[in-house]
Amino acid sequence: MSCIIFGLIFLFLLYTALPYFLSRGLGLKIFKKGADTSKIAFTFDDGPDPIYTPILLDLLKKNEVKATFFVVGQRAKKHPELIRRMYQEGHLIGIHNFVHQSNWFMSPWKVRRGLEDTADIIEKITGVRPVYYRPPWGLLNLFDLILKGSYKIILWSVMAEDWRTTGGSEKIKQRLAEIKGGDVILLHDCGETPGAELDAPRNTINALKDVLKQVKIKGLACVRIDEL
Repeated sequence: MSCIIFGLIFLFLLYTALPYFLSRGLGLKIFKKGADTSKIAFTFDDGPDPIYTPILLDLLKKNEVKATFFVVGQRAKKHPELIRRMYQEGHLIGIHNFVHQSNWFMSPWKVRRGLEDTADIIEKITGVRPVYYRPPWGLLNLFDLILKGSYKIILWSVMAEDWRTTGGSEKIKQRLAEIKGGDVILLHDCGETPGAELDAPRNTINALKDVLKQVKIKGLACVRIDEL
């Protein structure tokens, strides 16, 4: 019995901990920071959200900022008008899988099906099939690295921990104060995911009003992931 338990633990670690070390530690088969020191990329996960995504899009448009949205397939299917607006306003749309669940606790075929279903939804709305992919919480399983296929896995170099309301917009501004060229910044435009707080995106948007001003002062261009 103990051998079976040990074997199951070993397989789970092989499926989860090894790809975590290879991707986060060694940067194998993932992209998390650009080489161009004149550009940065703002990325937004977990949406679209019918309340906060339109407000965020208004802010980005006002500041002439292009960003990348890693959307959840279920939510994209429910709010196609927001996906269409993202595309029409020049933003890049990537995949955050069909449901917001950890790849560590899903089978390889369920992850792959979620990717393909989400890609189908986005392509149907925009006419463009997405190739950029960020798994929920950035957690890859072994098959993500081995069988990633045509998808380019994107992580991040700066994380503002904006999914909670604790600390308000000031906490987010402090965490983004040291943005440097090449950075990929992880933010969220939806708070309806496990571990997040519903109104957290409000703080993100309020913080960005000041952060985007500082970015301009630094002379950094805000671009899409495919331009970084």
